[in-house]
Order: sequence, then C-alpha cells, then structure tokens
Amino acid sequence: MEATALTQPTSLIDPFGRSVDYLRLSVTDRCNLRCTYCMAEEMTFLPKQQILSLEELRDAATAFVELGIRKIRLTGGEPLIRRDILKLVSSLSALPGLDELTMTTNGLLLPTMAQPLKDAGISRLNISVDSLKAERFKQLTRVGDLSQVLEGIHAANAVGFGKIKLNAVILAGFNDDEVIDLARFAVDNGMDISFIEEMPLGEISSHKRVNTQITSAQIHEQLAAQFTMVDSAETTGGPSRYMRVANSDSKVGFISPMSNNFCESCNRVRMTAEGRLLLCLGNQDSLDLREILRSHPGDAELLKHKIVQAIGNKPERHHFDPEQVDIVRFMNMTGG
Repeated sequence: MEATALTQPTSLIDPFGRSVDYLRLSVTDRCNLRCTYCMAEEMTFLPKQQILSLEELRDAATAFVELGIRKIRLTGGEPLIRRDILKLVSSLSALPGLDELTMTTNGLLLPTMAQPLKDAGISRLNISVDSLKAERFKQLTRVGDLSQVLEGIHAANAVGFGKIKLNAVILAGFNDDEVIDLARFAVDNGMDISFIEEMPLGEISSHKRVNTQITSAQIHEQLAAQFTMVDSAETTGGPSRYMRVANSDSKVGFISPMSNNFCESCNRVRMTAEGRLLLCLGNQDSLDLREILRSHPGDAELLKHKIVQAIGNKPERHHFDPEQVDIVRFMNMTGG
C-alpha cells in the first residue's frame, strides 16, 4: 500500500533545494590494494551474502535512474575484482535516461579489462595513483606494483577512453613532494588530475591524520610555481573544483573536504556494496536498501518511495576533524 503513495518526481530534490542526479555505486568492499589512508592493514571484509547481487545492484540503479539520476560511478573497494562486473556494466549502460556510466579504479586490472569495459559501456575512468615512485607506491598501498598501474593507465588511454582523470590523495610528509611530478605526468599524457585532501574515515594505525594534512591551497601554491593555472568553471558532476593548465589540454581538480567545504553544490548520494544508501560522505545516517530489495523483491515503486523519503533527510553539510574519527566506516566501505 505504501508504494502507491509515491508521486514520482522528475528529479530528487533535498531539503536545501539541491538536485540529486549523481549516484556513486559501490560494487564490492574488497580491494587488491591496502592503501594506508583507506583501510587497516588487516581488514575484515563483508561475507558474500551481505553484498548485493548483480541483479540487486541493477534493480537499485534502475530505481535511481527512474527518479532522475543521470550519472552513475561504479566504485569499491576495487570494482574490477567483482565477479562478472562486465555483466553489470552492460546492464547499467543500457538504462534509459542514464547519461553517463563511469568508474573509479586503481588500474591494476586495466591492461586486460580496458577494452572490455569500454565495449560494455563505461564512458570515462578515474584512475587512482598516489605516487610515481615504485617503493613509495608500495609503501602507501602496502602491496602495490606501480608498473602494473602505469601499464593500466596506458592501456586505458590506448583503447580510446574519453578524458582520463587521475586521482591522487596527498599526505604531508609522504607524497606532497610529488605534486609537480604527478601533474606533469597528467599533462604530458593528455589527462586530467584531481588532488584530494585526506579524510578521517575509519581508525588507522599507519599514521596520525592530523600530521599528514595538507590543504588544496598549499597544493595549488606548489602548482602555480611551475604551471600557469587558469580559473575554470568546468565540472564533471563531482566535488572537484577545476583549473586549466595553460598551453595544455589538461585540467587540475582540487577536492577539499577538509579545508574548503563543497557541500553547497552537493548533487550526490552513495550506495555501499551491502546496500546502504549514504546521504552524505561525512555522516552516519543511512537507509538499508538491501532489506527493501530482499523483503519486497520486484516492488520498484516501494523502493523508489523509500529513496524519495531518504533524500528528505540529506544533511546540509559534513563536518570533518582530522584529530577525531566520527565516521568509523573505512573508505573502501563507503565507496571511493
């Protein structure tokens, strides 16, 4: 009976008048890296039965698109280690009304997966690379082989993906001396890059986050000493604030959850691999969509009704403190 109460909106509008049209959809909490800022060294991952099936992921995504979501980004963990990920990509890319299906990956599996992903319907890739020094990369990721990531980046470029964007989380005292090298790598390869401030998500033992904080303004200062940076109003739907690198085809993005809150333009929600709808990266409030999907299979109207109700609870902003972990879930649980 409850499902019939849904008056289907043309878009999802939160209490602060922001239109939600972007879903970040995590397909797994597992990863083939163990990045220090993202997870603990010894992780306990979710049992398989708690993770949404491909069909449940598709049904949830379909409901979001019918409610006005126009962009979906597949995340993890590492989405490419999800079994049969190409089947999910194919089904989502065919959804009527979806304008863009993208993915964030660490790139390790792209040497063999880049072409199949493109064929299945992924339009753009974000590839995470936090260091161009092999030993440092392994230190930051605990197990990673930089050469595999670089091979993956070049494979994605070779098969003709649209503008590839690199993501780099910058930690003071770890990799902040590589900002220029990372930007130069992006520019030389005709790619974009976003520099990301570390967020206090989950308890870690590898370092104290208050000691590794570096702001986007400090990163920009480094870049401006080497490149001519031009203001830009461009956006890709996410939180990056972009500047163009003069005399190049590249732009540099700054994602500043700590120093320059970007919440006023937030158009995003996240769904975790276990089906929790997160209304804000920096808040614990969520809606259990898995329970709805499994207790009312096939009831798309009820699912959409619950999603609309949840958007009404989307908070105005997040509040992060690098000295305090208020959000106990790790980033691999949240979805990158």
